[in-house]
Amino acid sequence: MLQTAIEAARRAGRNIAERYPGERKLTVKGYRDLVTDADIAAEEVIIDLIQARFPDHAILSEEAGGSEISSGYTWVVDPLDGTTNYAHHHPVFAVSIGVLQDGNPLMGVIHDPLRDQTFVTHRGGGAWLNDIPIHASRVANLGNAMLGLDWGHSNEMRKRILFYLQQIVPYCGTLRVLGSAALAMAYVAAGWLDAYFQLGLKPWDTAAGMLMVTEAGGRCSTLKGKVHRVNLPRCLATNGLIHDELLTAMHGNDKRDPNS
Repeated sequence: MLQTAIEAARRAGRNIAERYPGERKLTVKGYRDLVTDADIAAEEVIIDLIQARFPDHAILSEEAGGSEISSGYTWVVDPLDGTTNYAHHHPVFAVSIGVLQDGNPLMGVIHDPLRDQTFVTHRGGGAWLNDIPIHASRVANLGNAMLGLDWGHSNEMRKRILFYLQQIVPYCGTLRVLGSAALAMAYVAAGWLDAYFQLGLKPWDTAAGMLMVTEAGGRCSTLKGKVHRVNLPRCLATNGLIHDELLTAMHGNDKRDPNS
């Protein structure tokens, strides 16, 4: 299964990279939510390979939809995470494929086709980048930390994110907005970011990334500090060392996001 996930991600990545210099065929599927011809083409490559090799497994994919997460094996696919970046020729996007067993992450692959970087993880096996082990950073102080975030689509969600930013900006080192949740989680696993948070995640955003973070020595939780699961929209992923400090900062002065 892991080799199939790697092969599928790399095949889809080649398709995406070949289309990257050209014009985009865009479809608006929701407010601030785009899909391109590359999303659809990459998804077909991935699904065709999975179905050929594991016809009895369920597949949940961002564009094609598919099975809900249930017992047994479920492949959770984001053929192009960072579609808005891709549509604007901003070179930050990835293919993300996670495999769940009875609803829990079993393995995952996140592939950046432009940089030829393939992040791989499986339960109990650590996390790897192009066959080299990776580990979460050792930054132990929020004041020295680089944090990642993404805005989400709705105005209401952006207001909530601004709420948290107001709490943490005085205490953190610096902030980055990537536009790809999967890559951001891979970067936390690799130690290139010390933390990342988002409020509007879908299973295909986190199925590979959350396992990668924990296998690299980091930690994923809800914004209340509880165990995160792939069907939950709010996630905080960190190197583990600054996790509690960051949660405290996010809820500082006894303030609470009324929608948390």
